[in-house]
Amino acid sequence: MIKKSFLIAALCLGLNWGVMAQSPIQSRQYPQNYFRYPLDLPPTTAGSFGELRPAHFHSGLDFKTNQRTGYPVHAANDGYISRVRVQFGGFGRAIYITHPNGYTTVYGHLQSFTPTVAALVKAYQYDHQTYEADFNLEATQVPVHKDDVVAISGNAGASAGPHVHFEIRDTKTEETINPQLFGLTIPDRVPPSISSIGIYHLDGNPFSEKTPRDFLQVTGAAGNYHLTKPQVLHLNGYIGFGINTTDMNSTSANHNGIYSLELKLDGQTVYTFTVERFAFDQTHAINAYIDYPAFESSRRWMQKCFILPGSHISLYPQSINRGIITFNDNALHEVEYVVKDVAGNTSSLKLKVQSATFNVAANKIAGTLFHYDTKNEFSTDKVKVTIMPGNLYDDLDFIYSVSAKPAGGFSQVHHIHNRLTPIHENYDLWIKPDADLGKYADKAVVVSTTGGCQGGYYQDGYVKAKPSSFGDFFIKIDTLAPVIHPLNIHNGSNMALAKSINFRMSDNLSGIKSYAGTIDNKWVLMEWDYKSKVLSYTFNGEIAPGKHMFKLTVGDNKNNFSEFTADFYR
Repeated sequence: MIKKSFLIAALCLGLNWGVMAQSPIQSRQYPQNYFRYPLDLPPTTAGSFGELRPAHFHSGLDFKTNQRTGYPVHAANDGYISRVRVQFGGFGRAIYITHPNGYTTVYGHLQSFTPTVAALVKAYQYDHQTYEADFNLEATQVPVHKDDVVAISGNAGASAGPHVHFEIRDTKTEETINPQLFGLTIPDRVPPSISSIGIYHLDGNPFSEKTPRDFLQVTGAAGNYHLTKPQVLHLNGYIGFGINTTDMNSTSANHNGIYSLELKLDGQTVYTFTVERFAFDQTHAINAYIDYPAFESSRRWMQKCFILPGSHISLYPQSINRGIITFNDNALHEVEYVVKDVAGNTSSLKLKVQSATFNVAANKIAGTLFHYDTKNEFSTDKVKVTIMPGNLYDDLDFIYSVSAKPAGGFSQVHHIHNRLTPIHENYDLWIKPDADLGKYADKAVVVSTTGGCQGGYYQDGYVKAKPSSFGDFFIKIDTLAPVIHPLNIHNGSNMALAKSINFRMSDNLSGIKSYAGTIDNKWVLMEWDYKSKVLSYTFNGEIAPGKHMFKLTVGDNKNNFSEFTADFYR
């Protein structure tokens, strides 16, 4: 932890971050005037790079398209289309262009591809009998030049409105990089805003929902902020700081993410956060960056200015003692937050802190102590939990309890810690059923009391699953097939004027795994729309006039299948 004398000595030994830093803070330089914007529209964005999203950092810029689809999307420079993706959610439709300078650009939420790419996608879909597609191309297959139209903008996948999601990635490492560092800037003269701060009394203990914390409101404007109730803060011992801050640019009313955040003690930088670049396997570590218990309990986006020991992400270019400060010298100190956007607009907030002598409280463990950097195992005669290194962000006082079997359950409810502690990826959970599952063993799943199915399979007397969060879990049996809801077809329908055949489908527990449609026993392409949840086959001129038979088969993750058949006339 930082003591005043140690801090000064450490900075004198070469931690010259504040002297060497540029605006914006970045670890390297990127090509300027090489890439063009993906649209022929004045650049304005709905989402910024590194913006805080549930369970991930936003990986690109969301370029607005005047709330409509249909704009030409242009290649940012010469290269070749190296990857094409079609998915139910996510980007919906996306292309990846690899450029000769070592970078790859990504264009997501597209309405349609060029005819050449569309033909390749269709061939893949029919060859593999799947709507979802993800495949790579050779450099000679679809070369492109700067300014070429490579797609049409849309609203496909898990988008909140029409826009083009644009990324620049390092081709070799696949890290995604802030496009504005390449000169693709957005007009911006608006400094970030600060609404509140957090103070965390760590007392030398792991961070958790039990960590004492104070949230203080902030007021100000034009980059200058102060506490709504000005005061000298009396703080003792090991202290972490946090901040609730957002940013806007000059072209949009959207509240986006900041670029960099520095915490200073008496003018010396002790912590830096910056959204320059990150790897996708790091993005879940947003749950270590924010005050996750506060987010889960009240949706408060408090950004911690201290680093949990198990959080490994490249967005922390500098820190001393992980940004945790020790106040114990009875002196008056100044703590300053410096928040910047990528254009260099700056907001600051200064605090006066009066420290005092403090004895660190002993760490009281109520359950089982799990260490973030080791393999952790817990077991009883009914449950086993295994958490591998890298999935906890800090040491954990692991709490377990059990309660009565719920109606329809095949085990007691096992309370695996609580939902206020994040997991980076997942962990192994084994639950033993209360009775022999017999013929239903292959239908068993682990579910949470909030209704979420965690999947699972029966082996060695347990139902084994890999949840991605802590919570309350028990075993259920899934023997019910999905339900198919035809929207515009029944047996004997005249579909001569119809443009498509449409369905909705649902499942009660394990979730839909597969669907397949055929016309006259020949597989046909069906698209499941993420927003409307409508599954549809679109007539494309290949169905001749006359009588035909349509069949749809839908399966869930426990191999329960439903089938719909109907004759129709075209």
